[in-house]
Amino acid sequence: MSIENQEDFAGLREVGRIVHLALVAMRGMVRPGVSTQEIAAVGGQVMRSNGARSAPTLVYGFPGDVLISLNDEAVHGIPSARKVQPGDLVKLDVTFEKNGYMADAAITVPVEPVSEPARRLALCAESAFHKAMQFARADCPVYEIGRAIEHEVRASGFCVIRELSGHGIGRTIHEPPRVPNFDDATATQRLRAGQVITVEPIVTMGAGVAEDAGDGWTMKTADGCLSAHYEHTLVITQAEPILLTAA
Repeated sequence: MSIENQEDFAGLREVGRIVHLALVAMRGMVRPGVSTQEIAAVGGQVMRSNGARSAPTLVYGFPGDVLISLNDEAVHGIPSARKVQPGDLVKLDVTFEKNGYMADAAITVPVEPVSEPARRLALCAESAFHKAMQFARADCPVYEIGRAIEHEVRASGFCVIRELSGHGIGRTIHEPPRVPNFDDATATQRLRAGQVITVEPIVTMGAGVAEDAGDGWTMKTADGCLSAHYEHTLVITQAEPILLTAA
């Protein structure tokens, strides 16, 4: 969507604030022996206490309030009784709706003791996001975001998962434009001031190919390699973007 008035901005700010609160609370729960269902319950409690709803459930019928993916699971993992283990990479992905507005963010939490390559992978997803921010500006073509992400990821010795990308957001989860994580020459649309998008590098140690994990929701790396994910919802301006889901 594009922000057209102060009401739009305030609505997006509010749901972005709740997404951030849920991620902070969930991150504090991540430790060995805790199930992904228990972590998700904390996010769901934050959601309900702030009058928000799960956007994936509303839009797609996802069986959970939030998405939690472990290790080779790249995105869309279903919370379950599965317990977090030392060395895991835990991807927390939260998309909420409130008063008709939606926001989306994700982080990767390494569980100590974690291997140095896994730690670097998680840091790479975040650093690629920040590299892309210099191109998340009005009049920049969308492919510049993907070019910046791919350059940073390759320089770090990893690969992006090309099937998975950022997107427009606001009134529903997935709106135009698609925001690729690689240098996609077809993504020529120029960003506009007031436009709301997600930027979300999803990276892996392996070949960068994803496949269905078999449960109808989870996407995992085809080669079983670790993956990491970092995401914010942002508003495009003429200068630096406004991160709606950051503190």
